[in-house]
Amino acid sequence: MRGRRIPLALPNTGTLHRKRNTYYLRGIIVITIVIFLFLQLHAFNFPESHDPLLTEPTNDSVDAILSMVPSVLHKFLTPKSRNQTLAANLQHNGTVLNGGGSVSFLDSYHPPNISEIKRQIAKYNDMQIVLNEYTFGPLQNDSVIIVIQVHTRIIYLRHLIVSLAQARDISRVLLIFSHDYYDEDINDLVQSIDFCKVIQIFYPYSIQTHLNEFPGVDPNDCPRDIKKDQAIIRKCNNALYPDLYGHYREAKFTQTKHHWWWKANRVFDQLEVTRYHTGLVLFLEEDHYVAEDFLYLLEMMQRRTVDLCPQCNILSLGTYLKTFNYYTYNSKIIHRISKRRPLEAPKFNSDKFHEVEVMPWISSKHNMGFAFNRTTWSSIRKCGKHFCSYDDYNWDWSLQHVSQQCLQRKLHAMIVKGPRVFHIGECGVHHKKKNCESNQVISKVQQVLRIARKSGQIFPKSLTLTVASLIKKTKLRKGNGGWGDRRDHELCLNMTLPIR
Repeated sequence: MRGRRIPLALPNTGTLHRKRNTYYLRGIIVITIVIFLFLQLHAFNFPESHDPLLTEPTNDSVDAILSMVPSVLHKFLTPKSRNQTLAANLQHNGTVLNGGGSVSFLDSYHPPNISEIKRQIAKYNDMQIVLNEYTFGPLQNDSVIIVIQVHTRIIYLRHLIVSLAQARDISRVLLIFSHDYYDEDINDLVQSIDFCKVIQIFYPYSIQTHLNEFPGVDPNDCPRDIKKDQAIIRKCNNALYPDLYGHYREAKFTQTKHHWWWKANRVFDQLEVTRYHTGLVLFLEEDHYVAEDFLYLLEMMQRRTVDLCPQCNILSLGTYLKTFNYYTYNSKIIHRISKRRPLEAPKFNSDKFHEVEVMPWISSKHNMGFAFNRTTWSSIRKCGKHFCSYDDYNWDWSLQHVSQQCLQRKLHAMIVKGPRVFHIGECGVHHKKKNCESNQVISKVQQVLRIARKSGQIFPKSLTLTVASLIKKTKLRKGNGGWGDRRDHELCLNMTLPIR
């Protein structure tokens, strides 16, 4: 008969303790690896603290910004009231002020009323006066036309003008300022430009000149958020046609798209000085800032499209600072990075060649500082119905819709990797902030360009094409809405006149 088994305690060999320690050790190793990888990624995205090029302090005071600008250009950054401008003009013309036997206008200036603004707009658009043409000569067919869309942000515009004034070969271009708001201080600023030819055009269907009627806000317009059935009962304007999201028209958002389409038609097909021009037209906005070699690089890109990218029909010079990396402009840092990641590092350094890449034009990435010629415009123009009826209040999304749905030859862009056009606007249609001062962003841009100069990346001798990372085929996108009103469609289409 078997005896009963009596359990005996095993000797303490430390196995459980060792297993527990092993788990702890593995956990520590994993955490260490994660921290190490994070620090490595952090090093690629931010300047190294010991690099003198990148540790220069950013001073965004007015004096510091002025110190970066030649004194001869300070006049563009110095605000002047309309009275000061009138006084200067009167004295320049020999008119004696206040008690000198002649009339004084200093105490009698008043802003123009709507009727006077309409008359002035019609006069400017009819006369088509090119300022400084006698000084710089007529527009040449190989010269660049720069079209600047202007609203009311004069502070940003001042800095854009200063940056343009410092660009090489700026005297050869024609600057076209396209306004959707009549402001005499802005007019005085633009008309004070003395470094190239200038012409002003005025969008004639602005909210400013149509306060209580379409394309402004008509008193009978449907409120944005009213339900369609309620709108029909109310019989407000366009009740049958809300946008994709059930909202009704907001004039302040529709104006920008109208203005962009109008100015493109105006420049390519209607202005006498430009309607036969076959060279590049570069599109900028009032809150952009350019590098001194932007024209040099643009013309180099145009020459190299033949061999680098025959299918390219848009050249893009811009980027947004949030997506921009300082390393692009620092050859020393690039050389250090290339030792770690040779397949991904930019290759331009001592040979002074600059990288460009090619990809389909994407509205959210390539809508700033881009240029195309009359051939490309002719294709876009034929697709005007797609542009004008697409339910999206953004002109750039509408242009991408044209490329995807209408153009036989899609929009392809050659993009410069080291940007030459920067966005300095902190506030605008889509961005509302408590602090709209431009100084901080201007200072950052100046620092970027200072790094570019010190690292020898300005005025490269040649271009090299890099293979862009694989981009998924762009899906057809649903519009952002805001463009369901049939009146907007009709107005937009009527801006494209038959070719004579």
